[in-house]
Amino acid sequence: MTAVSARPRPKTGAGSKAPTLRHERSFAAVGYKVLAGCDEVGRGALAGPVSVGLVAVDLATVRSLKGVRDSKLLSQSDRETLVPQIKKWARGWGVGHASAAEIDLHGIMGALRLAGTRAWDRVCADLTPDVVLLDGNYNWLSPARQASLFDLPGNDDGGCQAPVHTKIKADMTCLSVAAASVLAKVERDTMMVDYAVTHPQYGWEVNKGYATASHRLAIDEFGPTPLHRMSWQLGTRPEADARDHESVVGG
Repeated sequence: MTAVSARPRPKTGAGSKAPTLRHERSFAAVGYKVLAGCDEVGRGALAGPVSVGLVAVDLATVRSLKGVRDSKLLSQSDRETLVPQIKKWARGWGVGHASAAEIDLHGIMGALRLAGTRAWDRVCADLTPDVVLLDGNYNWLSPARQASLFDLPGNDDGGCQAPVHTKIKADMTCLSVAAASVLAKVERDTMMVDYAVTHPQYGWEVNKGYATASHRLAIDEFGPTPLHRMSWQLGTRPEADARDHESVVGG
């Protein structure tokens, strides 16, 4: 019998391939000066906010920053160590959040835009990037409605008015985007640990609100909280989700 070799596993942590500024610097060639890398965390969680990080860099002067990877590839201690380094390295940064209730109200894409707008506004308190590099293949950051010639001056939806360029796996390959993911994840994880103090039965200090088996079973046993995304299938029994949703909303 021929032995089957195991597939090589991707490297994680400090030993994984480092993201670079190569893609970011290509924007300088077409006249952009300040670029903001953007990434989200918490999109797939059952509880807690969805969070968006933005890290702005000056394309003329930015240099590499050691140790940064996509936040999912780093340990908690490595991420927390990097936060002050990233904030010092960046020209500007911001993290925005949209709550579980806002996710239920606007849908996940609308909530991502809301969180992204909050992050954008924080960055723009100090400077305004003239281009954004967004992880993924869909631009959820730009305002849903584009301005028209018939709008009154100052009558706009706010938010990111800069051009947004998407790139699949930018969090793995582009340093500014990886840095944004680290800031967003550390802020969101800290929030979930704090929430776990008042809701200890769900294990948020460990699972950070994501859909682990133990989290779903806890929802079955104790029901959802106002921090859960009520429009999502939460527990292991859909009929229980519907009943618990009515009890939370109604009472």
